[in-house]
Order: sequence, then structure tokens, then C-alpha cells
Amino acid sequence: MKTIRRLIYRETLSGVSFVTFGFLALFFFFDMVDELRWVGRVEGYQMSHALMYVALSLPAHLYELLPITVLIGTIFVMARLAQSSEFTIMRTSGLGPWRALRTLLVLGCGFVVLTFAVGDYLSPLSDRAAQLVKANRMGQITTGATGAWLKERQGERSVAVNVRALDPQGNMRGVRVFEFDAEGRVSSTLQAATGQFGTDGTGWDLQQVQRSIFHRGTGGESRVERRQDAELRWSTHITTDMVAASLLKPDQMSTIGLFQYIRHLESNGQAAQKYEIEFWRKVFYPLSCLVMVVLSLPFAYLHFRSGGIAGYVFGGVMAGISFFLLNNVFGYAGNLQNWSPMLTAAAPGLIYSLLSLGAFGWLVLRR
Repeated sequence: MKTIRRLIYRETLSGVSFVTFGFLALFFFFDMVDELRWVGRVEGYQMSHALMYVALSLPAHLYELLPITVLIGTIFVMARLAQSSEFTIMRTSGLGPWRALRTLLVLGCGFVVLTFAVGDYLSPLSDRAAQLVKANRMGQITTGATGAWLKERQGERSVAVNVRALDPQGNMRGVRVFEFDAEGRVSSTLQAATGQFGTDGTGWDLQQVQRSIFHRGTGGESRVERRQDAELRWSTHITTDMVAASLLKPDQMSTIGLFQYIRHLESNGQAAQKYEIEFWRKVFYPLSCLVMVVLSLPFAYLHFRSGGIAGYVFGGVMAGISFFLLNNVFGYAGNLQNWSPMLTAAAPGLIYSLLSLGAFGWLVLRR
């Protein structure tokens, strides 16, 4: 039985690796074509920088593709073993349905660990490195036209902070601070051209600061005091990671980073639905590799004629693409309809789990 398991593991790993390499090569080509539009148009941005940026973006694609490539590669291996009657010989040698399922689940656990490691460690690091490569040539890291918005409570007062962009050295550009009193009225505004994060984590060092302080008298009289400072130390507990989290897309953050950012948003009364859905997707997405290997097992019990394997592999490709689309659709729908984040993230995996168990029960156990 060890020989059979070793054969299944070797063939499956080879098939999944081949399919993964093919998809990554395809994404590399598409990303490179898209990145070529900046070569020559932006001063200092050359072909080598475009190649480095695209290469550093591959781990993010690998994380998204792993469940799909696991499904396609495992279906191809199971169908090929069935077509050559090798799986029939394995069955006569004592490889029953439950033992075959257990063998694939052990292999699936390895893919789960790999997917988690890529999505939680390799992909965030490589994506930040890719952003820095582009920022070193284009000048800054930003999101949209308004930048990042954050909120912080300071006793009865609240503060809204806007950071337009981060430069390659991690310094802030275009900082705006709006301070509100206990009644929700604006008490002061602050604008700074640049800023640095304090090393002690309790303040920012701002440069070229313009301040407007609103004084409201008891008799209804109000006046505005305007100040200009070359440098100013502004007290806050908003850290580098919080600003980076708001500038990065949620799917580019680690699970721990998402959890900490969600706690920050909730403690300051901000909506965290989008980040909660992405957090639970990070938790459940690696487990989908287990669902995929179960879904591929019934293909080993089918009878193939010569050349009929291509249709089943194509079906596996369509099933993988539909899982990816369903995962995205549930994420957007859950955010719009305010569904439970955990159920929204788990729904695609549950649907495909029922499909895989139904196929296993009908094709393997019943027939």
C-alpha cells in the first residue's frame, strides 16, 4: 500500500505542478503585456523593472490559482489512471474507496498548508516588494484619488485622518487631519505636505504644516486661528501598518494584519464588513484544496474511451473557474447585502463540499 500511495502522490504532485506552471506562465504573459505600457512612458521605468514587478506579482496569482490547479491536476491524474486501467489494478490490490479518499485527503492537507503559507507570508511580502519597485520609479504608492482614510478616538474627541500616498521610503505625502469635538463639530484642521511615523509609535513628525483652529465663544461668536509651522509633532496611535493596510487591497494583507486592522476599525466605530469578509476568506480559502481533491476522486471510477479524457479535464477547468467566480460573487454580494462575513466566505466552499460528497457517494459508493 505504501507503493500505491507513493505512486498517487508522485503523479498528483507532478500533474498539479505542471498545471500551476502553465497558468502562472499565462498570467505572467498577460501582466507583462499590461505593464509594457509604462516602459518608456515613465522616466526611469525600464524593461528590467517591469519584469521584476511582474515576477514579484506571481505569488499573489499562485495563491488564487492553487485550489483550481489542484482540482485540474488531480482530475487529470485520476482520469489518466482510470483510462490506463492502473486504478483498476490498485482497486484489486486493496485500494478501496475510503482508503483512496483518505490518501487524497492527506495530500490535500499538504496543499492546504502550502496555500496558507503562500497567502499569509509569501504573497504579502512579494506584493509589497512589487509596489516598492514601481514606487521607486513612479514616485509613490497610493489608492484612488483620495488616498487612505482612517479614524481615531481621543477621549470624547474624534479625529479623521487622510493620507494621500506613501513614498518609496515609507514617508507620508499629503496628510490631512480633521478633529471633531464631543458634539461632532469640526474643532481644527491640519494639512501637512509630508510626514514621518514616529519611532515610539505615539506620534507623527509633520513638515510644512498649516493649521486652522476654530474657537467658539459662549455668545455665539466664533473666530478662526490660522497657524503655519515648519515642523509639528502630532500625537496619535495610528501606526505604519494601519496606514499601509488602508492603502493596500484587503486580499493583499495577511490574516493577522486583517484581524488587527478590523479591531482598529471596530474600536473607532468604522465599518469593517469588507475586511471581515476578506478575513474569513483567508481562513477558509486554503481549506478549499481539500474540497477539490474530494471532487476529483470520482473521475478515477469512470470508464474512458480513447481520447475521452480531454472532455473531463475541460470539465475540471470549468469547475475550477466557476469556484473562483462564485467566491468573488459571494464576496461582493455579502458586502452589499450586509450578510454574515463568516457565512459569506464559507458558502462557496460549503456548496462545492456538498457537490464533491454527492459525486463521491453516487459514483464511488453507489455505483
